[in-house]
Amino acid sequence: MSRRTLYAIAVVTSVLLRSGPAVAGDQCITCHETLGDKPSTLFKHDVHSAKGISCAGCHGGNAKAEEMEQAMDKSAGFIGTPKGDDISKACANCHSNAEKMKQLESSLPTNQWEMLQVSVHGKLAVSGKEHIAQCITCHNAHGIVSVKNPESPVYPLNVVKTCTKCHADAAFMRSYNPSLPVDQLEKYRTSVHGVRNAGGDAKPAECASCHGSHDIRSAKDAKSRVYAVNIPSTCASCHSDAEYMKEYKIPTDQFEKFSKSVHGIALLQKHDVGAPACNSCHGNHGATPPGVESVSKVCGTCHALNADLFSSSPHKKAFDERHLPECETCHSNHEIVAATSKLLGVAPDAVCSRCHHENDTGKGFVVARTMRLLTDSLESSEIHAASLLDEAEQKGMEVSEAKFKLRDAHQARLQSRTMVHSFDEDKFRDVISKGLTVASSVGSEGQHAIDEYYFRRWGLGIATLIITIVGVSLYLTIKRIEARQRAKKSLS
Repeated sequence: MSRRTLYAIAVVTSVLLRSGPAVAGDQCITCHETLGDKPSTLFKHDVHSAKGISCAGCHGGNAKAEEMEQAMDKSAGFIGTPKGDDISKACANCHSNAEKMKQLESSLPTNQWEMLQVSVHGKLAVSGKEHIAQCITCHNAHGIVSVKNPESPVYPLNVVKTCTKCHADAAFMRSYNPSLPVDQLEKYRTSVHGVRNAGGDAKPAECASCHGSHDIRSAKDAKSRVYAVNIPSTCASCHSDAEYMKEYKIPTDQFEKFSKSVHGIALLQKHDVGAPACNSCHGNHGATPPGVESVSKVCGTCHALNADLFSSSPHKKAFDERHLPECETCHSNHEIVAATSKLLGVAPDAVCSRCHHENDTGKGFVVARTMRLLTDSLESSEIHAASLLDEAEQKGMEVSEAKFKLRDAHQARLQSRTMVHSFDEDKFRDVISKGLTVASSVGSEGQHAIDEYYFRRWGLGIATLIITIVGVSLYLTIKRIEARQRAKKSLS
């Protein structure tokens, strides 16, 4: 049976079943509903249908023509089923036209097509003839509903499944980026966000919350929401919103604290993309707050030597017994300050004094005090040696080799900050002693250079005086000789 015959049957049937106005209206719907095809069934609930947009709005043609040839006449703009980029261009006819969207009383932005073109999905597909993703890839072709509708593929509870149609397909993803993992969904479902999302909570973060929707860019792109420097602000869009986070009863000052931390300053101010961001500790798709037993493992991925020293220290057992997070207890979590000597010792503002007190029976207080005294001693020795070298250099003495040696003392001081995690006085003292030896030696060289400078000055002064005396003596002697000679001449 020909298409024309089917069309005629559909029109006749609709005349019998429907009133006149329906026939005089959208003949595309009239025919396709009679045929009972899937597109017409879905379109009944489509947001475009609710706005009075007919099939011809996307497919072209004359929606009011009762004859199929007239309805599908190319001269009437009929394009049939769009292919490739023509799909998104058909959507953009309205969605990129601010005036049309205003007429349809829509508040949607009109730059989606523009953003899609510069996104990772806007790159050429394997065929090389179209973009990787089109509008209908995520929104469907018929039955499109608002993102706020739970039936929408891009509704927060559904968007993860929509994204993983491609991103969980290993064969498909291998064609574009073999390095991208295809287990994001499995990881996401283990996260706090994923667990709540699966439980029907639409507020926690899903794919679009972090990556964006139309403007998704590579994580290496500085404009991407998940570029290292931008990750904290992306997370903060929810986690710093007190009203939004109210029902979850968790702090909302993490971003504020992180911004002032040593990590935050390096990342946000110095733009060091190697510095930790939120995902460095909490994970990406499997984002979960580190537990007490895993904090040191998280920190230890970067601070490996510190973690190893702590694991063999007497504090390891004490922390485990008290169920204390290892690194976080002394250094905090989000507002991590630079590790200076102020953290060490028994002063009121020192970290050690939080647990160790002078009247304790253990030796923790004594060890902490000794370590701080040794640290201060090395620091003052290094400063003194450096000042001597600077003075010698200003006086024009060659001390470049000594200044190079002094770097070993500074290195020893840095090593001591790591060795403090062993909480072993002997090991700590060994490191400090090496630095003190270097600082003392370099200080002696600096003092020697200064002494030599003054020795040369005195030597030069004395030599100048002697030369002056000799010169004057010679001058006077010559004068006397000349006087005698004149006297002899006058007598003769």
